[in-house]
Amino acid sequence: MSGMRFTPKGYGGHRRNPDEVKRDGWKEQGLLAVAVDDDRLTWPERELVRQLGERLYGKREQEARHG
Repeated sequence: MSGMRFTPKGYGGHRRNPDEVKRDGWKEQGLLAVAVDDDRLTWPERELVRQLGERLYGKREQEARHG
């Protein structure tokens, strides 16, 4: 099939990297997406993220099996 290429709205152009999406989610909607093992965080910050995640969503699969 030849001819014009049609790209539906939202499926073309610049693809944002994950950190851009996370930053925009925080700034625009107050949503925070952070990995529990993010190297930019200190140990107490990572522990807080882990504790918040467990409180809101329960233990992670690997933690439930190992400890």
